[in-house]
Amino acid sequence: MGLLPLITSTLLFSWTTLNAAVKITKVDLSIEPSADVERNTNVALRCKAEVLTSGTEALNRVYTVYKGESVIYNKTTSSSEDLLYRLPQARVSNNGKYKCAITIMGKAKTSEAATLTVTGMSTPVLRINKANVTEGESVTATCLAQGETGSLLFSFHDNSKEVENGEWLTSSRLTFVPKGVGNHNIHCSYLVLNMPYPSKSQQSNTVTLAVEELSIGPVLKISPHDNVYEGDTLNITCSVSNSTKGYQAGELFLSQDTELLESGETSIHVNWTAHARTPVLTIRCQLDLGDVEKVVSKPVSVRELFSVPTLRVSAVEVFQEDEISLTCRSEKLSYDRLEGESLTYSLEPFDYHMVRKGNGVFVGKAKTIDFNYTCTAAAKGIKKKSNVLTIHPKVPVSTPKIWVSGSAILGRKVVIFCLSDTGTPPITYTLWKASKQNQITVVHEFNKAANFTVVINETGRLNHYLCTASNGDRTPELSHKLQTAVVEPMTIASLMVVPDVGDISEGHSVILICSFLGTPPVTVKWFRDSDDLNPLETTTTNSNNTNYEFVVNREHTDNYYCRAENRANSVESNKINVVVGMAMWKKLLIPGTIILVVSSLVMMGFILFTRSRRVRVDRTPESVWSSRKPEAEIDDDLSTLSNEPEVEYTEVVHPRSSDPAKNPLRKGTDTVYSELQNSPHGAADHHDYGSVKYVDLNGDQQPGIKQNSPKDISYSDLPMPVD
Repeated sequence: MGLLPLITSTLLFSWTTLNAAVKITKVDLSIEPSADVERNTNVALRCKAEVLTSGTEALNRVYTVYKGESVIYNKTTSSSEDLLYRLPQARVSNNGKYKCAITIMGKAKTSEAATLTVTGMSTPVLRINKANVTEGESVTATCLAQGETGSLLFSFHDNSKEVENGEWLTSSRLTFVPKGVGNHNIHCSYLVLNMPYPSKSQQSNTVTLAVEELSIGPVLKISPHDNVYEGDTLNITCSVSNSTKGYQAGELFLSQDTELLESGETSIHVNWTAHARTPVLTIRCQLDLGDVEKVVSKPVSVRELFSVPTLRVSAVEVFQEDEISLTCRSEKLSYDRLEGESLTYSLEPFDYHMVRKGNGVFVGKAKTIDFNYTCTAAAKGIKKKSNVLTIHPKVPVSTPKIWVSGSAILGRKVVIFCLSDTGTPPITYTLWKASKQNQITVVHEFNKAANFTVVINETGRLNHYLCTASNGDRTPELSHKLQTAVVEPMTIASLMVVPDVGDISEGHSVILICSFLGTPPVTVKWFRDSDDLNPLETTTTNSNNTNYEFVVNREHTDNYYCRAENRANSVESNKINVVVGMAMWKKLLIPGTIILVVSSLVMMGFILFTRSRRVRVDRTPESVWSSRKPEAEIDDDLSTLSNEPEVEYTEVVHPRSSDPAKNPLRKGTDTVYSELQNSPHGAADHHDYGSVKYVDLNGDQQPGIKQNSPKDISYSDLPMPVD
């Protein structure tokens, strides 16, 4: 019965915990009693968190304390009280930045960093195991940093020098061999490793160490010691003083400068030939006894039999294939010690280029490339070599070329170039004008031309200019004369047209003639105003004029001009207005066409008028409404007419009498047609006018209109028939 309530309460607590809402609003870290304290102060880090929760049950809190980025403390508690992390008797090793973090139900928050600074370090104490030692004997020193914590490094000092080459040691104990006899003042210090900066202690107490010298040492003897010349033999002895039968630890070394002459244990003897590479030789005898070194040295002055030879070349400047002379000489000689023996000189390398012309004199031709020579002087078995003589044979300058950049234009500046294809710089170029020196330029680079700027004031050619090139004390090389022609700028252009502008008509050829002044070749372009971007034609000529011919039509009416251009500039001509007139045949065609049209109109009018007046002549009156003949009869009549002679119809005008009674007013048609029949023989022998038929256009018998019979018509009024 007791287990069920326990399980129920546990489940209820878990459910309550899972459903509780948590918010960490603030986390603070403070240092008590202060962020800056003295050594041995009890310090506490207080972590305070403000938490909001919806439940009544206490929640587990996980506290984490950091120093820098390292975790130094963890604690889990259900208490809401502040977390205290204590640092009893704080040390310098506790210096640093601290942070506090809290985690509740997976939610975490971290405080701001707080810095703790502890001042004060214990003074180190130095102890040594011996106060008096013999030279070469070791000593053990111990440096104590009482009460200090953390990572420590130690340093030991012998007088003013650090032992172990100034290295900081992790051990507080050091065993070493003091160097040199006499009193040694030993002290130490330590270092506490903190981030970001370590802290160094004060210097410890000083302990005096007495070192006694060993009773043995090296002994050096040299004979002869004075008035030594190079080549002399020196008897040298290096030994140990006060050596006993039990002596076994030492080793001897005999040396001159960096050269080891001999080594041994108790005594060394050598016969050594002196040299004079330096005015004073230092002979050294060294005794090594374990960690102890004992050295004795003596200087020996050595005079030269002869000095180091010097190799010289005869010429200051050497050109390829030049005859040269090399001389090898020693400036200082000790004739009394040479005892009549002469120096001999040799050249290295001695090749086919050089020939011996005496002791120390060599002649030959210079090579075409850089070369090195040395010489050697020898006497009494002593050889001395000169310094290396490097000869840089110069390449002589070639005949220079002269030219101009671009075109030489009258009245303008032009750049004249002068260049030798070969030649060792520096090369001096000189520009000459009519045998007078004009300008000088020194070029320090290979294959670079000298340039001279002049103003062209004369026409013709620039053949009064030339240049010279020199790169030594040789005779300068002379160029050819400058052959560049001077270009005269275009000054004027004039345009004329043939034929005259008033006589130009379509279908004819027109010639535009462009004249100009300027140095040829001249490029001429023809333009018209309507298209001044695209030339009509482009031509190049060496004369002072050229022409452009074309056949015109009405579309060629425009303003025309030419543009003449040479290497200096371009000019435009005057403009000519070309008006293309109508062709002559068109001019003649217009009045002819007009006359033809008028004549055609007159004739057509006449024909129309004549047809309107035409009336068929008939002897019997007939109404226009009378019966029409059958088509068959009409055809018969037509066939009959076609066989009859040609008939002409003539309009007859009746003259009116002044008397109205005789010529009464007629209504209707008052025109009489007369049929004229030509005689077969060409003569009119019979005139038959036929009958006149009046056609009543308004009716067969109109009232008030009188019908006259044929007998009432007078034929005397008719004109005579026309043959």
